[in-house]
Amino acid sequence: MFHLVLLVFFLLYAAPAAAEAVRVRDVDGLMRALANGKTGAIVVARGDYPLGRTLRISTSGFTLRGEAGARLLGGRLLKGFRPAREERLKPEARPHVLVVDLKRQGIVEYGRLRRRGFVSPVQPAHSELFFNGKRMTLARWPNADAPDGGWARIAAPADPDPPDDEHGQRHGRLDYGFYFQGERPAPWRSIEDVWVHGFWSWDWANSYEAVAEYDRERGFVKTRSPHGLYGFRAGQRFYFLNVLEELDQPGEYYVDAARGLLYFWPPAPVDSAEVILSTLAEPLIEVAGARDVTIEGLTLEATRGTAVEVAGGERVRLANLTIRNVGNHGVHVQGGLSHSVDGCEIYQTGDAGIVLEGGDRPTLSPAGHAALNNRIHHIAEWSKTYQAGIRIAGVGHRVAHNLIHDAPHTAILLNGNDHVIECNEIHHVCLETGDVGAFYMGRDYTERGIEIRHNYFHHTGGIGMGSMAVYLDDCASGATVFGNVFYRTPRAVFIGGGRDNLVENNLFIDCEPAVHIDARGIDPRPVWQNMVNRTMRARLEAMRWLEPPYITRYPALRSLLPHLEAGRGVPPEGNIVRRNICIRGKFLDLRKGASAVIESNWIDAGAYFVDEAGGDFRLRPDSPALAEGFVPIPWEKIGPARR
Repeated sequence: MFHLVLLVFFLLYAAPAAAEAVRVRDVDGLMRALANGKTGAIVVARGDYPLGRTLRISTSGFTLRGEAGARLLGGRLLKGFRPAREERLKPEARPHVLVVDLKRQGIVEYGRLRRRGFVSPVQPAHSELFFNGKRMTLARWPNADAPDGGWARIAAPADPDPPDDEHGQRHGRLDYGFYFQGERPAPWRSIEDVWVHGFWSWDWANSYEAVAEYDRERGFVKTRSPHGLYGFRAGQRFYFLNVLEELDQPGEYYVDAARGLLYFWPPAPVDSAEVILSTLAEPLIEVAGARDVTIEGLTLEATRGTAVEVAGGERVRLANLTIRNVGNHGVHVQGGLSHSVDGCEIYQTGDAGIVLEGGDRPTLSPAGHAALNNRIHHIAEWSKTYQAGIRIAGVGHRVAHNLIHDAPHTAILLNGNDHVIECNEIHHVCLETGDVGAFYMGRDYTERGIEIRHNYFHHTGGIGMGSMAVYLDDCASGATVFGNVFYRTPRAVFIGGGRDNLVENNLFIDCEPAVHIDARGIDPRPVWQNMVNRTMRARLEAMRWLEPPYITRYPALRSLLPHLEAGRGVPPEGNIVRRNICIRGKFLDLRKGASAVIESNWIDAGAYFVDEAGGDFRLRPDSPALAEGFVPIPWEKIGPARR
């Protein structure tokens, strides 16, 4: 009894009281509460909080929670629009275009357009305009709704010599100029800060380039240094942007940085609309080195940078956030352990939706980050290639129960080891690019232990060379593709010369083909032999692949050694395609030199779906495949959990 009384006394009087939540109603109060550093929780009341600098969190055991309707803004609400009466505008546009003096509203820094796209580093974007929650279009030619999807076409490069290799790489003199086809825009007063955006040589590599010279009479364009990574090819697509004279339809705008003026043709009456210009060149929220932090319930919008950056620390949880209209990524996690992004909606980003980086590849030490139950769509609206819905790199991450759709390039981009990709629904991705995967990894024999299971891939796009649902590119090896549903994907599982991949218990419907396997690793052409014997050999050595932990975790790596020592390439051995169902379409495309174990698959054998017309691809209990060993796919677990 005495001990019980003592315990009650301790709990009531001696134990430290839990920190009470602080409720804030304005930016100053929010900043003061964060600066205090002792508060266990901050509750942000409903309303807008325009930020002039990043909210930095380094306190552990901390919660930042938003009430319904609480919004952090990295931009400014614009008022005071008036008729433009600008002579450089086309006569038909002048009655519709408005102008606002940004300097009078205290906005004096707008950023600048930068080179971005394929392999370009992510940097803060220029200021962008958002109207009633939608990203507006920087004045361009041709217009986005013009024929051919709003693209002009290259007629010929200035230097007709072809690139030096099949990937468009120029090892000698670069090609900096091109001629374009057909119609040419009306004369412009200046080409100062005029840019071109294009897929200059390949449909998987875009970039934005500053214009150095434009000769309208010849239809000739020359770009500024450092130019694009690849040359120019006839027939490839591009457009001009950031041209005041081309502001000629609703939704277009132009910022005259020298005079501090913004010109805009609003798509609806401006007086009753919300018009925001992004101004903050930093993250809205930055969490550095903290543990057990939760950020939830907020809307984060209109920064020129990334919405949330997490660096180091442990167990930072981002939950039920709405992230939209940002210049770079929605969320970027770098390092640390066991961070998660859960139940967020992320859309209209300039770059990726979520980036998870962490773990140590040389020691195969996992970070354990997770992206769960998120809805990610309309991403990479500026950087069209290799900015994924979710990108993971490092060791030991989990991507599960997400819905990813409407993206120009890939949905999930992977580097590293021992990741799990499960129960995601992915559709209408790869919409503006070619030679692309809805899921993509490649060109490293050491990136193994990847589980791709119980996902639903459907209605993927692709132009030119098309798309793949699961793209194990350039000798990607050691992946397991189990229990997925592929419906109307042009090519479902693509094994590009890799080894030791397992494709098992999947359902393929209307795919062309369901499974592709080629032997590019033994192709004698220099581009492929250099890839295997130089690039991929160097990546093997970087991981000390014949020593623990790699050789113990992935003993199949040892089988590479005799092939590499012979120097004649590496064949695609050890692949298994087993116990899959293929309905309609084509099942297998096995290219010359490729081999695999192909066994116990059901091809057009009648799968007996619950409701194919309604998109329910569960197998009925009387399906012959179930009787012969096909494992039911957990259809009800795919996609975000209902809340």
